[in-house]
Amino acid sequence: MTGPVHATFLVAAPDQPGLVARLAGFFYNIGLNIIDASNHTDAFTDEGPRFFMRLVVDLSGLSSPAAVTALGGSATRSAIEAAFRELATSLSARWSVDYSDHVPKMAILVTKDPACLYDLVLRQRAGELRCEIPLVISNHPTLEAVAESFRIPFFCLPITPETKREQERQVLHLLKRHHVDLVVLARYMQILSEQILDEGPPVINIHHGFLPAFQGAKPYHQAHARGVKLIGATAHYATRDLDQGPIIEQDVARVNHQLGPEEMTRVGRDVERLVLSRAVRAHLERRVIVEGRRTVVF
Repeated sequence: MTGPVHATFLVAAPDQPGLVARLAGFFYNIGLNIIDASNHTDAFTDEGPRFFMRLVVDLSGLSSPAAVTALGGSATRSAIEAAFRELATSLSARWSVDYSDHVPKMAILVTKDPACLYDLVLRQRAGELRCEIPLVISNHPTLEAVAESFRIPFFCLPITPETKREQERQVLHLLKRHHVDLVVLARYMQILSEQILDEGPPVINIHHGFLPAFQGAKPYHQAHARGVKLIGATAHYATRDLDQGPIIEQDVARVNHQLGPEEMTRVGRDVERLVLSRAVRAHLERRVIVEGRRTVVF
């Protein structure tokens, strides 16, 4: 990466007076410039109003005398994080930080449908998704040629009810070996176990339906049977509860009575690609804060 290194801080805390001033003042006091900031207060939670903020900070001033003095003589990322941790504790806040010189590694899991795989890889190659794709994992060999055409290592790990535990152990091993930061289920037609969800990196799934409607298998057939006028797709974080994870992105397309299930599937596939790429981009750009079953997306 060229140019200045930026740090992106995500903060969630109980709402209280002076939050923006205290967070912005922290970086002012150590001589760092905030180049982007967004915040939101949700007044309708059961726990009382909640505050959310995203700050992007230019680290160019980290070596300045002011930063060295303010951070106790050690103007390092670790020193910033330690000082910010103290502030966050005083605010009862959850927080995270990511640095722009770290390029995330994203694994893509697929079964037989190539649409989302093609879309993600092409967007990554075009620079729209800032990440590396070190591997593609599938339970079928169908899409091996697609991965090979982009020179991405492809791992075929067939799965049966009897081999599911061992297959997922191999998946976890691959994710750890390739230092994967994010898993994307690009029409991976298997339900992940609690072990992968607990031990692996965050997982984004694309559901070919507008959740919470038409959950489970064949949502477009369900939609056709109900005579809907809109069909959609939902990208969400995968959790232990099937199709119940925090929603990151959704979109819809208008349909009518003339479209059968197959035509609806074709229209829906276009929506799926767009929704999934938006969700992945938001995650990679550190614009998502998960709050219980919901997300705040800046």
